[in-house]
Amino acid sequence: MTRFKTVTAAWALFLLMTGCQAMTGQTLGENVDDTTITTSVKSKLASDRLVTLTRVGVETVNRTVYLTGEVQTADQKLHAGSLAAQVGGVKQVVNNIQVQKN
Repeated sequence: MTRFKTVTAAWALFLLMTGCQAMTGQTLGENVDDTTITTSVKSKLASDRLVTLTRVGVETVNRTVYLTGEVQTADQKLHAGSLAAQVGGVKQVVNNIQVQKN
């Protein structure tokens, strides 16, 4: 009976892992990496000494960081992209931040 429980548990784990990949197209490890990158980028933007970039949205897919939102100047947009690129594991930054028109 113990062998049956072990095989059943292993099978359930396998289905869970493949189910996660089927839903997102990513493995569990890739999802965790993307979440870690997103959290690190958000933290870096929020704690920046030059300007707090808390109105910038961050999403990470396959280690590509997508920045959205609005800032006051073009320099702030470039700075946000530069900060995101400094985070470990980032493959690419797509900076879709809009500059406010005054």
